[in-house]
Amino acid sequence: MVKPTRVTNAIRSLRFAAGEMTQADLAARIGVTRQTVIAIEQGRYSPSLELAFQIARVFGVPLDDVFQYPDE
Repeated sequence: MVKPTRVTNAIRSLRFAAGEMTQADLAARIGVTRQTVIAIEQGRYSPSLELAFQIARVFGVPLDDVFQYPDE
């Protein structure tokens, strides 16, 4: 049985590196709810490509510094 590959992210660590940015702060900056940010951080929801770029832009990092797709 093959396990599905999941996209992982570094949003939580990037928030803390950005000076203790809260989930609510990030949500307000990208135009979503705090619950959406929680779901993305926990890997329960994959954002659209546009939203992923918005998140990366908030932190001033490339997209692949935020989201990773593990090589198998």
